[in-house]
Amino acid sequence: MSGGMPRRFQILTPSFFHVINRAAHRDRLFDTPRDYLAFLEVLNRAHQEHPVPLLAYCVMPNHFHLVVGPTITRALSPFMHRLTLTHGKRWHAHRGTRGTGPVYQGRFKALLIGDDGHFLTVCRYVERNPLEAELVRRAEEWPWSSLNPRQRDFGVVLSPWPVPRPHSWLELVNGE
Repeated sequence: MSGGMPRRFQILTPSFFHVINRAAHRDRLFDTPRDYLAFLEVLNRAHQEHPVPLLAYCVMPNHFHLVVGPTITRALSPFMHRLTLTHGKRWHAHRGTRGTGPVYQGRFKALLIGDDGHFLTVCRYVERNPLEAELVRRAEEWPWSSLNPRQRDFGVVLSPWPVPRPHSWLELVNGE
């Protein structure tokens, strides 16, 4: 084998993914509503340039979760590159910290979602995140999540789910 770089694993058939990225050193990325809105604006632009289906999301103080698909890794990578690169540059510019290191701890993680049941479990986990972190009393109160009824006000366009959303979804997300 040659001494070149190893090939990255690529999924060549359309799949669903749970995508996560966290701030370097687990620092805070978002302090104010303007910080969250700026990220959602970058998310919307990245989505327009690289239309990967977005099914659920949650932006937390030091990380974010996306549920995307169906897509292939070759389509997901440019979308995530645009999102994190643009957000990172804007984040540094806003704080006057340009040249002080990366905003994110590394390349994003894309975890393959196996089947319909796993899809629902992942979406529940993503939308329940602020409740687990004790940032809200009910998950839908977190403004920076696809579960919040006002999320459409931020221009985030969600794709239809591949399985029906359970009628009791809010109770499932908020329950134990």
